[in-house]
Amino acid sequence: MSFTIAITGKGGVGKTTLAGLLVKRLIASGRRPVLAVDADPNTCLDAALGVKIRQTVGGGREEARQIAGKGLASGISKQQLLELKIEESLVEAEAFDYLAMGRPEGPGCYCYANNVLKSALETLAGHYPYVVLDNEAGLENLSRRIVRKVDLLIMVSDPSRRGLETVRRLHALAREMGVAFDRLALVVNRLRQETLPAEVEAVRAETGAQAVWGLPDLAAVAERAERGEYGCDLPADNALVRKVDELLRVLVPGRETGG
Repeated sequence: MSFTIAITGKGGVGKTTLAGLLVKRLIASGRRPVLAVDADPNTCLDAALGVKIRQTVGGGREEARQIAGKGLASGISKQQLLELKIEESLVEAEAFDYLAMGRPEGPGCYCYANNVLKSALETLAGHYPYVVLDNEAGLENLSRRIVRKVDLLIMVSDPSRRGLETVRRLHALAREMGVAFDRLALVVNRLRQETLPAEVEAVRAETGAQAVWGLPDLAAVAERAERGEYGCDLPADNALVRKVDELLRVLVPGRETGG
């Protein structure tokens, strides 16, 4: 059975970079293979991981619809054709595979595209011991149950009061919508000092988060991106990487084999 990690938070707090680092560090610790799912229609996780998208789930769904509509799918059902297109959307990389939801194309809405992604994940996830799900800002994907249950929900904030207040609202919304998760972790990103803001403890108490992690400012990631390098390919002794490794050791099961 897969262990699913979902990352959420308001826009611009570093969710995608954290998702990429989690994928990379799971692999480095020997917990592999990993399915990396980009559920943000803006599709940014590919750049963080250093892979190239061939086709998104949304694009595959539209292509399957057009083929079926033209009567060109003889001998195969529309559902089988759709499953084939989803398989073609899967990008295979070393120790992880990548799947992007993308934007729904042609007639239809995000609801249908989400249902397609849900079906794809139910089919694919069982082949991977770990799934990392990078969500768009907010809880829309999780509220639509693209996964039945999340083992670890990570809510990401920056150190600002406004960012932490967003975490409060997201947690309340998650409970209201019945988003299913076993454990909750609060990650305060982009710290420019070693201590967490005083308000974090109150947020932890209100949300019942089992863990709180502070991550240093991601300047090193931005600098690598500016040089055209993949932002998540940081050395093991990097301060940010050490913090992510610590988070995984404490919150994610599985025997580490080093690497």
